[in-house]
Amino acid sequence: MPTTPVPRPRPGTRRPSRARLPDGHLASVYSAACPSRQALDRLADKWSVLLIGALERGPQRFGRLRDQIDGISEKMLAQTLRSLERDGLVARRPGPDRGVTYSLTPLGRTLREPMEAVRAWAERYIDDVERAREAADDPA
Repeated sequence: MPTTPVPRPRPGTRRPSRARLPDGHLASVYSAACPSRQALDRLADKWSVLLIGALERGPQRFGRLRDQIDGISEKMLAQTLRSLERDGLVARRPGPDRGVTYSLTPLGRTLREPMEAVRAWAERYIDDVERAREAADDPA
């Protein structure tokens, strides 16, 4: 199947901030048919956000990740790690003693700043969110 060549930007012009799909259209998470929606789903998942944060500190083993992320089941940890690995965000490497370590890939490291911003926002504004919930749930 022939692919449409992506035009190169002229010197001095800004590159588009979004990727182009094989059909030539720009990626858009607002389009249900766009594969970027799947990437957004992965990144909006709370376990993904927490795992990426835990892996920012460097390579870690499964058990250590499980211990750091309160409330995650082994099944959900394994599923999320597999999904992040499939998406190219996490690498799985054999360890020295038959164990396995997980680490962020270069692509996964590009998420450090935006994910930290999301985690910091949640911690900073949780009181406001809870007040808003209480007000919305108050029958008076």
